[in-house]
Amino acid sequence: PAARPLPAGATRRRELRLQRRAERLRNLWRLVVFSGLSAGLAVVLLRQGWILRDPAQVEVSGSRIVSRDQVLQAGHLHFPLPLLELRPRQLGDTLAAALPVEQVRVSRWMLPPRLRIELVDRQAVARAERHTPAGLETGYIDRLGNWINQRQSSGVHIQPVGDLVVSGWNERHRAVLATVLAQRQAFGGGLKAIRFEPDGSLWLTTSSLGSLRLGPPDGQLNRRLAAAAHLNQTLPAQLQGKRPQLIDLSDPDQPELSLQGAAAATGPASTGTATAGPATAGPAATGATGGTGTGNGSGSTPPKPPGGR
Repeated sequence: PAARPLPAGATRRRELRLQRRAERLRNLWRLVVFSGLSAGLAVVLLRQGWILRDPAQVEVSGSRIVSRDQVLQAGHLHFPLPLLELRPRQLGDTLAAALPVEQVRVSRWMLPPRLRIELVDRQAVARAERHTPAGLETGYIDRLGNWINQRQSSGVHIQPVGDLVVSGWNERHRAVLATVLAQRQAFGGGLKAIRFEPDGSLWLTTSSLGSLRLGPPDGQLNRRLAAAAHLNQTLPAQLQGKRPQLIDLSDPDQPELSLQGAAAATGPASTGTATAGPATAGPAATGATGGTGTGNGSGSTPPKPPGGR
């Protein structure tokens, strides 16, 4: 028997299904074509578009003493330079180690392709010395206690503030040195020298008190610095122009003061050692311990530092 014709509604639904199938195929074809074009364009951009071809594409800002040429030389940057092959963190570490800068920030920019390097200059606050296998080396110290050698300072102008000198610098002393430098204003500009002994003991020299032994740089460092600053402000007036031989602040609660006594008529000058007494000082001789004569300095009692027992 002859096939019966489909109803009009069924024929219409069949045509719509075929149209939707054809539309899906066209969309799939468009996706494949556009994906291929995008991948090809990306390859072209990666190989040709994001490449630094000229030093002018390297932007250096923030520094008044470091030029772009110094950055290119220190970072070993050669052109053409594929931008995506460059590692910003690694380049920043390289520049920080080679240049007299405190901070380096490196960022890559794609449109237009360029490399941006932001620098923060180091400020040398002291001259410094350190012992190396080759002998004594001189350089500078920044406010964070970092060493600036002659190679890093070559070609730039570094002018230390004041006449402070740091002796015996070592990498392990950097944090301690930064702490001392941060509190140098408490000495009213009188801090002249910072010295680290081979065993790590810290010594300061001030214009009014001479040598101060702060002992090992342990957890008591801030208290010792506070005691040193307190004595620097209060002790010179009590010494009446005399200068101590040594102030030992190893124990910040009981500072020890060694003075050069007045010269005796028949012998050499006598010396005395005084330790801090109660918060309210008693008679001059109360704090004297171990004096060998009757010189003026043998009975001086240094003021009680802040926070003492």
